[in-house]
Amino acid sequence: MKLTTLALIIASSIAVSAQVKKPEPPPVKTPFAESLQTMVVTTKDWNATTGNARLFERKSRAAKWTAVGDEFAVVVGRTGLAWALDGPPVRPSQIKIVEPYILDNVRQPKPKTEGDGKSPAGMFPLTSVFASAVKPEQLTFPYTKLEEFTECVDDVKSTHYNKIVNRMQVGNFDWKSSEKMLAVGEQYSLGVFVAYNAYPVTNGNGSCIFLHIWKDSSTPTAGCTAMERPNLERIVAWLDVKKNPYLVQLPKDEYKSLQKEWNLPKLK
Repeated sequence: MKLTTLALIIASSIAVSAQVKKPEPPPVKTPFAESLQTMVVTTKDWNATTGNARLFERKSRAAKWTAVGDEFAVVVGRTGLAWALDGPPVRPSQIKIVEPYILDNVRQPKPKTEGDGKSPAGMFPLTSVFASAVKPEQLTFPYTKLEEFTECVDDVKSTHYNKIVNRMQVGNFDWKSSEKMLAVGEQYSLGVFVAYNAYPVTNGNGSCIFLHIWKDSSTPTAGCTAMERPNLERIVAWLDVKKNPYLVQLPKDEYKSLQKEWNLPKLK
């Protein structure tokens, strides 16, 4: 009888743990107006694969943005940047995008989609950190320790599309394509989840966008934003969940034209 009871308890525990998921973006998107921390990335133009980044803070929503530390180099998607479909419209003519994607007499790239090799342009919350190491005690930001079966799902038909999950814990294993994050190695040994296409997730609009460690300064990514490890470590230590940190990523000319409208930090 005792053995039967014990078996039932163990089976119940396994069933519960099988539904455990890794951290996901908050269910409600905090607007950029409430952000007190932002990482700004600018590139030369839509097709550039390299750019520059800088961190900014402000003491309140009404205060001016001030720079934190020095500017540093980044690489972006292998085919440059593309407008995010889940971001704020830039101007009325961009709400409806029609071939051949000429907006205000300026040719611009198609919106970001799965597998296009582009990094999303716009503004996106930074919601969690992941790493191959155990979570540092001093880190209070949401954290995922990468394990053998930690995957980011990029299968557009999956109910877990654009989510980091553990294959052995997620319950409904319905994908055929994913990034085995631990197997990526050094480039994913530390990273930050960029909540692009997350409010809500729209299958096909792009997935698994991170800040992570670059291979080198001239090798672009598949759509993420990458940098030297010391700069990423600085970002992770700086992130404060109470300050609603954001990534703002745009070509330089677009950034300048939107700086006042979006209340973005002033660049030199």
